Amino acid sequence: MTHLSQSLMPAGFEAASDALRNQGWCLLPELLPKNVVAALATDFDPVFAATPFCEGDFYGARTRRFGSLLKRSSHTAAFVQHPLIMALVKDALGPWCDTVQLNLTQAIEIHPGAPLQFPHRDQDMWPAPKGEFEYLVNVMWPLTSFTRANGATLIYPGSHGRQALVDEGHGEPLVASCCPGTALVFLGSTLHGAGANLTIETRRGMIVSYCLGWLKPYENQWLAYPPEVARHFEPELAGLVGYRQHRPNLGNYEGVCPSVLLGDDIPEHPGAIDALRPDQREAVAAHRRAQAEREGGA
Repeated sequence: MTHLSQSLMPAGFEAASDALRNQGWCLLPELLPKNVVAALATDFDPVFAATPFCEGDFYGARTRRFGSLLKRSSHTAAFVQHPLIMALVKDALGPWCDTVQLNLTQAIEIHPGAPLQFPHRDQDMWPAPKGEFEYLVNVMWPLTSFTRANGATLIYPGSHGRQALVDEGHGEPLVASCCPGTALVFLGSTLHGAGANLTIETRRGMIVSYCLGWLKPYENQWLAYPPEVARHFEPELAGLVGYRQHRPNLGNYEGVCPSVLLGDDIPEHPGAIDALRPDQREAVAAHRRAQAEREGGA
């Protein structure tokens, strides 16, 4: 993955990156204007009203959730592609992948009487080795104020990375109290959970999650945003939801980049095209040269 130089990083990047690396989480205040958050929340109002309560103790019987947020509101993209967030995601995940991808977008409404959520790590959705690298980065955007009383996200500082291999001894969680416009960023290895809502008001938030480009994402992005939807996204956003390959040749369509499906002239029989990392391309080329030399000397 191509990394931005430090001089090109957005303001606040260094402190936020250090906090993620050392504590597993950080709060980034006033990243987006409150009127933008309010516009997003207004677009979500009818969807929340139409969405039934969840089933199951993990999702929560006093909680409403829905996804596919990029097609629910045109304002969602500003949150998903915020420059500081994207810089942090690429910095945290870049060493282990060629490209990052959107893991999910989900709106969450926690109602009065909702109990404490089971503390968990989102990386555990993948049955793979833990403690060696990061699988994902989560960003919680409050749509209403998050308080201790209404079920603000609870974070266990220092519970990330290799500490994810330890079952106990993570101490008391911190209450991530914050207001709309703030972003709560935490690693997929960080222990966390929603607090109990002890008030008479609902608590709303939006979770945006990014993961390694070679993983199967939590939300099936191609079903959430089929080509007829994704062709209206700008190219980088379309790539983020899965319309690009992860080298070598992963996630292709008929042997080519799936972005071909977003154009006006979709070839019926495209010819496969290599999508290799530079080291792989050189290894293949060296093999071909050696083969040609052997054939020439025969």
